[in-house]
Amino acid sequence: MEENKPTSREELKSYFEAGDYPTQGQFGKLIDSLRHKEDVLTNKEAAILANSLADIENGYIQYYTANVSNQKFSFVVNQQDEEDQLIEIGETNGITVKKYFYGNAPYTIKAKKFPGEELKEYEYYFLQYQIDPNFYNYKLFGNNLPTIEEGFEFGTLKGKMFYFQLQKQNIGQKINIVNTIINFKNNTDISILYRTEAGNWNDSYKSKDSVTDHYDAWDYLTFRYSANLQGIERSIECKVYNADNEQLLQTGYLYSGQNNENAWGGQVSRVRNVRIECNYTQTPEYPQSDRN
Repeated sequence: MEENKPTSREELKSYFEAGDYPTQGQFGKLIDSLRHKEDVLTNKEAAILANSLADIENGYIQYYTANVSNQKFSFVVNQQDEEDQLIEIGETNGITVKKYFYGNAPYTIKAKKFPGEELKEYEYYFLQYQIDPNFYNYKLFGNNLPTIEEGFEFGTLKGKMFYFQLQKQNIGQKINIVNTIINFKNNTDISILYRTEAGNWNDSYKSKDSVTDHYDAWDYLTFRYSANLQGIERSIECKVYNADNEQLLQTGYLYSGQNNENAWGGQVSRVRNVRIECNYTQTPEYPQSDRN
């Protein structure tokens, strides 16, 4: 059996030594050594490439789309050592796809083009993404809801993977945005972050006042807190009040000696104006299985 061995670089270079003219056969070998952008990898070549990917330490996007038809969505990735990278995705029919970033961390992901057209009544795009490995972000857009504007910052990766999932869904009703004003008062000297979440929506962690833009079909808010109290002897309680009538609605705890992440802070419904107050407290009994 005749082996189809590749021509070495040294031999290819020798075809163009000063004063020499490559023969037709030598030109043929040169062309055969080049890969055309439309060439399809053989099974062996694909296996070799897949094995080499195991050594790649670059960050990457792992995405999944369903029912988005012929729509295309794109991101811009700002990264170290390389120019901004444009990544375009389309319909994957529920199959997960991975694409690597060219450069090194840190990676900051921004929206480039997110069309919201070609939606029927009550249809919306449901977006789920993950910048922080500790929690997901959720959002609806399209139809009467604001689209994802160019330049919208998904965030800077806290890890290697940017997970992204997009689906077109028929909600069965018109969805409107409702707002709740949140006043945050941290009366301790510990850094405390909070975030809120509701149906098909959530916010990112922050330590300042905020206004939600969640949806009327799921008009409730769940509170989460994060604070590192390792080496701290006092616990903290965060109370949620209805700021319109000073009614205490929920109390959440951050436990001493613990790195409290995504700590449950309770849930409120149909409240437009709340205040969160965090204060030191006597150490409560730490539960055997805290709510995640």
